[in-house]
Amino acid sequence: MSTEPRAHASGSSGPAEPSPPILHVDMDAFFASVELLSHPELAGKPVIVGGRSGRAVVTSATYEARAFGVHSAMPVGAALRLCPKAVVLEPHMQLYRDYSRQVMAIFRSVTPHVEPLSIDEAFLDVAGARRLLGESDEIARRLRAQVFAETGLPCSVGVAPTKFMAKLASGRAKPDGMLVIRPSEVLAYLHPLPVRALWGVGGSTAERLERLGLRTVGDIAETPLDALIRTVGAASGEKLHELALGIDTRQVLPPSQEKSVGHERTFDVDERSPEVLRRELLDQSNRVAVRLRAAGLVGKTVALKLRFADFTTISRSRTLSEPTDLGRRIYDEISAVFDAVGTRGDAIRLIGVRVEQLSEAGGTVHQPSLWADETVPSEGWHDAERTIDRVTARFGTDIVRPASLVNAPRSGETAERNGTRR
Repeated sequence: MSTEPRAHASGSSGPAEPSPPILHVDMDAFFASVELLSHPELAGKPVIVGGRSGRAVVTSATYEARAFGVHSAMPVGAALRLCPKAVVLEPHMQLYRDYSRQVMAIFRSVTPHVEPLSIDEAFLDVAGARRLLGESDEIARRLRAQVFAETGLPCSVGVAPTKFMAKLASGRAKPDGMLVIRPSEVLAYLHPLPVRALWGVGGSTAERLERLGLRTVGDIAETPLDALIRTVGAASGEKLHELALGIDTRQVLPPSQEKSVGHERTFDVDERSPEVLRRELLDQSNRVAVRLRAAGLVGKTVALKLRFADFTTISRSRTLSEPTDLGRRIYDEISAVFDAVGTRGDAIRLIGVRVEQLSEAGGTVHQPSLWADETVPSEGWHDAERTIDRVTARFGTDIVRPASLVNAPRSGETAERNGTRR
């Protein structure tokens, strides 16, 4: 991992042209880069982030490992056959979320127009920030330096007139680089690229286009629209035609409020024990509650997800009388849902807890309880769980846990936080 941001590249050689307004920032090998902060001795070596069970897959890999053909979603065993000298590190999802929040906060310090695409990449519209901060390429250069200075993590940035071109540019700039494509350069940069460079062109679509002799983006730009529509359909044909001409009218849109917050776990070995499953539900309920409170949200519906050994998947939910951000309340309800399902010792492959119908915590109006003694435990548990939040924020997520979870091992965990998809 480089210690200094790499100099940016730009095809501009003539008089200064106003810089384009759209940035696409992509963290480089994000999970692996975060792990290297704790393992600096592994810098420059092939590193794979993934579990060690037979079902484990690669969640991230350094560029040194990628050079051997290792990629995300590949079984770890297959990755090690390609790169036997790679070091495998266990993933730490909470740590990645923490760094993601820090990185996104840096983006929002530049402009409020930030559209996250995932935990490690986002679009930024800096049109309104240029008067104060300078041209877009200077903003991008400073942003990369700030991200590295505050987190130690490298990122690549594409600067372009449209979202499509900005994402294309950041991919070409990797790793740890920057590429500026100005409006006058778009077609010259775009047209020599293979058709697979266009969004929406997968293997089968590319084969249909190539059978017609359309091998580059320029070929598509020169093809009559009706011929494209006959080949790939109306919607795809029109979209490919526009992209090939450098047209992309989509705006950078900050996300709406999350639709749900959840956690789920795939077991290394299918689990039958009700006690183990209940411990898992308790742990997940508390983790979901922590994330709700951190986001200032409460939820009114709790949902249980179960995937059985034959991959049959069910989801059952229950709506509360009042929204909550309490782990204890979430667990009480999800436990009741679990009892109602009645697994009867069936082998469970995956189990998950999700809270839906989210709203701002401060905007929730609490109805007075009909029973005086109901309010006291609620207030006490709120205080207790918020105290735990402060302790875990300082010392780590698992430093304080319910007694039944103290000796319970954890492995193979994945997490979800579903936001509005546009």
